[in-house]
Amino acid sequence: MKIGVFVVDDHYMVIEGIRSLLQNEKTIDWMGHATNAESCLSFLRLHEPDVILMDINLPDKSGIDLCKEVKQLYPSVAILGLSTFNQQTIIKNMIDNGATGYVLKNATKEELMEAINSVLKGKVYYSLEVLSALRKPAPNQLLITRREKEVLLLIAEGLTNAQISEKLFISIPTVNTHRKSLLEKFDVKNTAMLIGKATKLGLLE
Repeated sequence: MKIGVFVVDDHYMVIEGIRSLLQNEKTIDWMGHATNAESCLSFLRLHEPDVILMDINLPDKSGIDLCKEVKQLYPSVAILGLSTFNQQTIIKNMIDNGATGYVLKNATKEELMEAINSVLKGKVYYSLEVLSALRKPAPNQLLITRREKEVLLLIAEGLTNAQISEKLFISIPTVNTHRKSLLEKFDVKNTAMLIGKATKLGLLE
């Protein structure tokens, strides 16, 4: 049985590059490509590939959102994230939305074949560079101290500097220093933005 492979990417050079890598593989059935989310979903209404190589940046919808939609509609289709992006958050979001693996666009033929065969068997596959990115500590783990975390949680509760000072038995100037430090480390301009970013990072749970 051949493996039906479909590519979703808005760059024809990438599509042609992958096709040229895979076209002579006896186990691969090249099923075609889509350059946006809408044409991908239209294709899937008529055909069901075994594996989709899916870009993250698409013109009409994020590949992360498309991945979730495809997995809900066609749970048996294995999806490999395909991107130039090697950021931990993007990789994790893609996996959380149903992708079974993630490879970069500089992957070799051998790596692509290994990835396709792995996800087809239900195994999670990451390229070496992706694994390296995932093993790095998250930025918030490096930047925030225990005391800053305590101050952050109290800021989120709506306490003033004076109230935080009283609760943590530290001076008001010290609270103010921690608050300024948090704004700098999270690269935000005000308390509302700080709380919003901390929430996204899961630091207020």
